[in-house]
Amino acid sequence: MLSTFLLSGCRGEKADDNTPASPPQTECIVKYTPVKDQGESSLCWMYAMLATIESEHLMRGDSVNLSPHFVARHMLELQAEQYYLSDGRKPIVMRGVCSQLIDLIMRNGICQFDSYKSQVNYNVLSRKVEELCKTAISRRIGVKQLKKQLGNLLDKEIRPDLRYVFLYGAEYTPQEFSRSVCRDDEYVALTSFTHHPFGEKFVLEVPDNHGHYTFLNLPLDTLTHHIEQALRNGHPVCWEGDTSEALFSFAKGRARLVDDRSPVTQEKRQYEFERFNTTDDHCMEIIGIARTPKGKKYFICKNSWGTENPFKGLMYMSENYLRAKTVGVWMTQEAFNLSSPTSHPAPPTTKK
Repeated sequence: MLSTFLLSGCRGEKADDNTPASPPQTECIVKYTPVKDQGESSLCWMYAMLATIESEHLMRGDSVNLSPHFVARHMLELQAEQYYLSDGRKPIVMRGVCSQLIDLIMRNGICQFDSYKSQVNYNVLSRKVEELCKTAISRRIGVKQLKKQLGNLLDKEIRPDLRYVFLYGAEYTPQEFSRSVCRDDEYVALTSFTHHPFGEKFVLEVPDNHGHYTFLNLPLDTLTHHIEQALRNGHPVCWEGDTSEALFSFAKGRARLVDDRSPVTQEKRQYEFERFNTTDDHCMEIIGIARTPKGKKYFICKNSWGTENPFKGLMYMSENYLRAKTVGVWMTQEAFNLSSPTSHPAPPTTKK
């Protein structure tokens, strides 16, 4: 579990007398599926985006609970082939951004969580896959033989692949099922940085954006408005951002800035990003808004580090933390348009 990283990042944390002993009062919250544990993996982006899709379905009266392990297996298959054909020049990486999850399920399909579960350590497995590929390259065995060997490894380490999804008495292929889960143009990616023009899309320059996905660039106040209004209109938001701050504490179930009373301006946010004080560390689903008796606003986040914290896996992120440390967010086109009725619909997230 990523708690090792989390605890190391919280060392030296000062006492925080302003943190409420009980959660702030909930103002709005969307439905959400049970909190999961990403275990020994860097797959928070998969868990967060799948959780967002699940909540979106729940708010429509539908019910899906989706398997990140199915997506991870097929991502490893794709990366292994690329590693082999590039003679090892395209490394196998488990990190990514949430737009990549949409691409993967459009390409390979998806299935229900209960039908494809695993306890695999993906950090170890990815190294095993890379070693298998290195051996395959040295022996020049070809893609067909590589796929056979890789399939055997993944069957053993994760579980055998699924050919069909069974739901409500009907049979689907994973690709057919994925079309009922999400459209490739359903979600828009948003961010806020001044080194690109506002109102335009650009490829966000963070290390995990391997697919060169584009984000619609908005002023910070506008971005914050869209996040809040999406939640108040019943839509979840997928969040990607920085968890390296001293007062980001899963153990306490909160994320605050050390100086959480000073306003976060566009200029301050940009300064922190350009000096690598704001880093792209983690993804969560934002499911609601809460407020303390003194009026301090928090965003309620569903994490993927299990349920061993005071709020059973949920976290409360202050508004200032969200404004300062958000790298990008995803919401449906519908949610975006509901919070900007006079604006044109945002273009879908695309690759350059």
